[in-house]
Amino acid sequence: MTTTPTMNPQTQPYRYGNCGTVYPFENINEPGAYICQWNGHLLRVPEDGIAEGRSPTLNIVGNEPLYVTKISDNPWITLSKARMLAANYDLHVNF
Repeated sequence: MTTTPTMNPQTQPYRYGNCGTVYPFENINEPGAYICQWNGHLLRVPEDGIAEGRSPTLNIVGNEPLYVTKISDNPWITLSKARMLAANYDLHVNF
């Protein structure tokens, strides 16, 4: 009989909910830290960044679909922790 280990939220404070999910850039609708798959940059999206009626809005246009991977619910995650979480998802980083 095998058992599946459970993740303890106390030991993984930066991984919650749908982290690791890949989104098209234009579908980001919740705050957090994201890795841009086209260049490996860290994208910080604060709560004000997605609030309706707020500006500035960021619009990136490209030939191919632009995807991001959410790595944390905390947009202000430290760079070292962001790199570590990105490595857990086998993502290329450039920050």
